[in-house]
Amino acid sequence: MITIYDIAKLTGFSPTTVSKVFNDYADVSPKTRRKILEAAEQLGYLPNAHARSLTTKRSWTIGVLFNEPSGAGILHPYFAGVIEGFKKVSTSRGYDLMFISKDIGGKKSSYLEHCKIRGVDGVVVILPDFTDPYFLELLESSIPCVLLDQESVTKSTVCSDNMAGSIMAVEHLYSLGHRLIAHIGGGNTFAGKKRLQGYLHAMEELRLSVNPEHVVQGSYDYTVESGRLAMEELLQASERPTAVFAAGDNLAVGAMMAVKSHGLSVPGDISIIGFDDIEMVKFLTPSLTTIRQDTYALGNKAADMLIYTIEGGDEVQSDMIPVQLVIRESCRSL
Repeated sequence: MITIYDIAKLTGFSPTTVSKVFNDYADVSPKTRRKILEAAEQLGYLPNAHARSLTTKRSWTIGVLFNEPSGAGILHPYFAGVIEGFKKVSTSRGYDLMFISKDIGGKKSSYLEHCKIRGVDGVVVILPDFTDPYFLELLESSIPCVLLDQESVTKSTVCSDNMAGSIMAVEHLYSLGHRLIAHIGGGNTFAGKKRLQGYLHAMEELRLSVNPEHVVQGSYDYTVESGRLAMEELLQASERPTAVFAAGDNLAVGAMMAVKSHGLSVPGDISIIGFDDIEMVKFLTPSLTTIRQDTYALGNKAADMLIYTIEGGDEVQSDMIPVQLVIRESCRSL
């Protein structure tokens, strides 16, 4: 069995210093803390959770609250990547994860009640829903929270640079000679609104007129089917666009299906670019040009922010993770 004395021997620090790290004392430098935690991971050391809880007055558990409007949203690779990045940092710092719901043992309760019953130290909220009174109750409580894909002046937030990504997408299509550029939006979501803003900003900067028929909203849960229906609408426009920027890869996949069902080709007749870079799109025919989000970095940053607050930090933080254009086969020059 690995003990703190084994870690002390490996790192050269005293057993007292090693113990302070696992009991979360503040008088240990970040560099020392990192070396001891890395050594513990290397040796496979597992601190006694009950003893730590008694000493630190924490449960060493973080809640994950995911608003799942369609019942299947959690399956989207974007969220899987975010949660994996969040888990990596959290577990390396000694925290376990627990999904938060309004249903405990078949009995309905609020998010806040669930958090109190389970004794979580903090909550990361993916897709915050400000129309949900149960979410607002949690947000107004003293429980530390970090929000993904949202803006807030009271809680720390992290998101991708959605506007910059949209601008990259439109500028790429413009560089290929496209001037009739349409947009399939992501509905009334934070990311959807930011990506629409980026599209409109880029069109204005490039002095391209926006045909109202060329802006169609997909669903707020970014499904393939809503992308297909949106593309069907675009194909009925009085002037057919030569290129489409979809606010999500699933929307883009649906758009590609609609184009092909009309006997048209991508990119021969219509170029399509997405947003996300989920794993499947590189295997499509043609493979999808898209804007890549760094989901792992989003999760990492959210965990850092939340643990900072749990451990006494009082600064409300905000960060935006850069995105990247990934050029594949679904766009062509005119």
